[in-house]
Amino acid sequence: MTHPALHTPTAVFFDLDGTLADTARDLVEPINAMRIDRGMSTLPFEELRPFASGGARGLIGKGFGIAKEDQRFPAMRDEFLHRYEQAMLVHTGLFPGMAALLEQLEARGIIWGVVSNKFERYVRQILVGLQLDIRSAVIIGGDTTPTPKPHPAPLLLAASQTGIDPARCVYAGDDKRDIEAGVAAGMATVACAYGFCGDVLPPDQWGADLVVSDVAGMQALWG
Repeated sequence: MTHPALHTPTAVFFDLDGTLADTARDLVEPINAMRIDRGMSTLPFEELRPFASGGARGLIGKGFGIAKEDQRFPAMRDEFLHRYEQAMLVHTGLFPGMAALLEQLEARGIIWGVVSNKFERYVRQILVGLQLDIRSAVIIGGDTTPTPKPHPAPLLLAASQTGIDPARCVYAGDDKRDIEAGVAAGMATVACAYGFCGDVLPPDQWGADLVVSDVAGMQALWG
């Protein structure tokens, strides 16, 4: 049975990377720069893109075969984040149709906001760069709550900050953990198959209430 809030939400919360904005190229370029510095060849963008949803952990894992538990990981992560922070908004922009979708939600009186696993300071910088920070009802990062997604805490905080019952909210994301977090928070969920989506299960196996292949799928839903 489809979640009742899917078609008539009071609030819609979006993941940032791969859902609201296409940040992949700016996330991938530090990895290839790090590989070049180490005498390695660059990897094709399309090969790295799916791992952008995993942030530093996913990209370092793919780019260097180094897991989070590896003793080399903290220094690699710090280098990656430093490089990324210097050039976060070179190629980053909203996905096609997203600007119109946000205007559509606002016109209908539906609150929207951003809940990401990216550090909150980065989320805010990107939303400022996209001129969306004032319009977003909430801006929540992976370090805003003690436990990031797939734990429901960030989404429950978003609902609390907006004063909206989670049962009246929708969460849209491009990673299985986004859907897991949304379900655990009691929200309707939309899997965004146009995003980065990782490399494990396809979006139609994440257990979302709806899978969309492009932003137009959400525009039609809340038109």
